[in-house]
Amino acid sequence: MIDNPDQAERLFTKLEAALPLPARVTPELAATLLVQNPASSIPSSCSIVWIRNVGDEGGIVCKLKFVAALENEAFVSITHLRFDARLPLAREITAYQKHRVKRLRRNPA
Repeated sequence: MIDNPDQAERLFTKLEAALPLPARVTPELAATLLVQNPASSIPSSCSIVWIRNVGDEGGIVCKLKFVAALENEAFVSITHLRFDARLPLAREITAYQKHRVKRLRRNPA
């Protein structure tokens, strides 16, 4: 098991209540989105407008909304996003991200 189910469920509930939530795109995610949307420029910031917990397969998955319209909708794991440290949930999100990435590195299956 990759995620701590209790931690993920608590965070999911808090995130769902806080939507829409501002986030920043990592450079790796921006590069991937650019491949999928070559005619668009990828903004560095976005809003999370929808989330689902899909378990170990993808963790907490977010639907992103950008100021500029993209050709394709973007659904990404929360681990591919960064958050302002002043955001009330930032510490919990970061703890979840670190735990998930650490476990994924240990179990690359």
